[in-house]
Amino acid sequence: MSQYPSLTRALAEALVDLAWFVESADDDHMDQDDAVKALEGVAAVVDRLSDSQREEFQQVIEAMTEAETDPGRREFLEAFPDGFGLVE
Repeated sequence: MSQYPSLTRALAEALVDLAWFVESADDDHMDQDDAVKALEGVAAVVDRLSDSQREEFQQVIEAMTEAETDPGRREFLEAFPDGFGLVE
């Protein structure tokens, strides 16, 4: 049995995890040009979401934020909607 209540939740968490990894990687572990390309890719996915998909994604981000115990990751989650164009 999956730990995720839906495919949407699983994919949203994977997308956020990717962005968190890239955002938190230092210059020694990731080329900054590659990091920018990856983060632009995440933003492009978010940009192509319909209004209802944006709302659903926002709800998932809010739930993830509430459940997060790591202060750095929680801060990242709080900034995610604005930083990746989820809210306008």
